[in-house]
Amino acid sequence: MFYTFILFLVFTGCKNYEDTEGISLNSYFLDNQEAVNFIARDMPVSMLKVNDSQFTEAEKEVFASVKHLNFLGFKVDGSNTEAYKVELAKVKRILKGKSYSKLMEFSDKGHKIIVKYKGHFNKTDELVVLGSEKQTGFGIVRVLGSDMNLVKLGSLAKTLQETDIDENQFEDIIAFFEGTFRI
Repeated sequence: MFYTFILFLVFTGCKNYEDTEGISLNSYFLDNQEAVNFIARDMPVSMLKVNDSQFTEAEKEVFASVKHLNFLGFKVDGSNTEAYKVELAKVKRILKGKSYSKLMEFSDKGHKIIVKYKGHFNKTDELVVLGSEKQTGFGIVRVLGSDMNLVKLGSLAKTLQETDIDENQFEDIIAFFEGTFRI
């Protein structure tokens, strides 16, 4: 259920781009992919088990523009609250870089979601979704693609909500956060 929610937000990326201090999101992912309190997954979209039989031809074209998903999550366990604050601040500082444009930002029941993109609204190669909650942790989804149209990705999100997505492929991520997300 949690990952279906994240996929919905993702469809409503990254090269080695840098923020104003020279820290790239790509470097942040690489530096933390095996660190304590983190979980990382890198998945080509071609490996996703999504039943696209209900997609229109236009939705299939949009889905094909998405090439790769990267996920990095940090779990709060009570003893690492300060580390959580430090790591979340690092990510937010990277996303405040001038190369990122804000698509949306909202809060719901203690969950904060930030969605940013790089490039042009109609032809972006990267979309980033950051979700956080102070008692749970945070997760970053990077969507890499080729000339992705954000409006069309938003339309695809509605279809994905009704699509059969095999959540077993995200079992390790769900287990990592098990019992902590209340979505």
